[in-house]
Amino acid sequence: MSDTLDLTVELIRRPSVTPDDAGCMDLIAAKLEPYGFKTEWLNFADTRNIWLRRGESAPLLCFLGHTDVVPAGPSEDWNSPPFEPTIRDGQLYGRGAADMKSGIAAMTTALTRFVSRYPNHKGSIALLLTSDEEGAATNGVVKVIETLKNRDEKIDWCLIGEPSSFVSLGDVIRIGRRGSLCGVLRIFGVQGHVAYPDKAENPIHRFAPALSELTSEVWDQGNEYFPPTSFQISNIQAGTGAENVIPGRIEVLFNFRFSTALTEDQIKQRVHAILDKHGLRYELNWRLSGAPFLTTQPELIEATQKALETVLMRRASPDTGGGTSDGRFVAPTGAQVVELGPINGSIHKVNEHVRIEDIDKLSKVYEQVLVNLLAS
Repeated sequence: MSDTLDLTVELIRRPSVTPDDAGCMDLIAAKLEPYGFKTEWLNFADTRNIWLRRGESAPLLCFLGHTDVVPAGPSEDWNSPPFEPTIRDGQLYGRGAADMKSGIAAMTTALTRFVSRYPNHKGSIALLLTSDEEGAATNGVVKVIETLKNRDEKIDWCLIGEPSSFVSLGDVIRIGRRGSLCGVLRIFGVQGHVAYPDKAENPIHRFAPALSELTSEVWDQGNEYFPPTSFQISNIQAGTGAENVIPGRIEVLFNFRFSTALTEDQIKQRVHAILDKHGLRYELNWRLSGAPFLTTQPELIEATQKALETVLMRRASPDTGGGTSDGRFVAPTGAQVVELGPINGSIHKVNEHVRIEDIDKLSKVYEQVLVNLLAS
């Protein structure tokens, strides 16, 4: 097996279900410290974050990843135990294989090879890992970026190892992500007996016309880089569980995935306008999970595309799809952000896997990005 495959296997064996790191970062630090990377722990609450940096001068290229994984679910549903990495039919199986322990391993071995070849490289290189990406993401990269900002430590280029590829390695790179805006809406009525609706006020009935308007609203048309903004109800709860009681309130959870064609404030204003138009008594609490971001500067995108051409003989399709990533915390600092990783078809699923041949190829692509940007 290759060094990158060996390291991926070692990482998968560690059951680092969010926010537990399970020793993954210690393993990576031990690999990089002999190559001149200085280790700094930036831990907050139950989250481990490690900042490994080599060099002091600008520009700074940062590789970004997360060691935490989502729960595996019932182990009997897997063809092999989720935290016992298993190779069959050219695939490596295990929780985190694609999202994103193979990416972390590929970054690590790419860094060691690059530093061996170019010990006097330009600028600086860093690897930032967190154990809080799959969970609440409140004590991970967002806190590290605050720390770096407070001491004027600026990332110029950030390459994230999220599984971006769709059908084959390197067919898609993310150059941005949609924003995510969540809402908890409570609509109030008057509880009563279903036989006496005149003495009650059913909040479900009151909300129904507003719900129809919210779900049929065209929020925007998207733009050159983003699809139109989407609105989705994720949960509705009401009632006492009895069939003869009109509920006194209803709680609705919803989410907007929005493009750069809209702002957070514009969405909020339009939602409140619809609710107020229907005369509802309500309270609404908002939570911005992340604003949309888009990298338009060419340096990191082109360095990544040229690396794909050199190693895989292809260029990727630039894309802004998928969910949120930790890029949403880095991009507001002015850093150029690109996401490139393995195929994402099995992520968060039973029998998550990654192609063995892709692991080494990805490491070579990462190394070539380093060469393109920082070779002396």
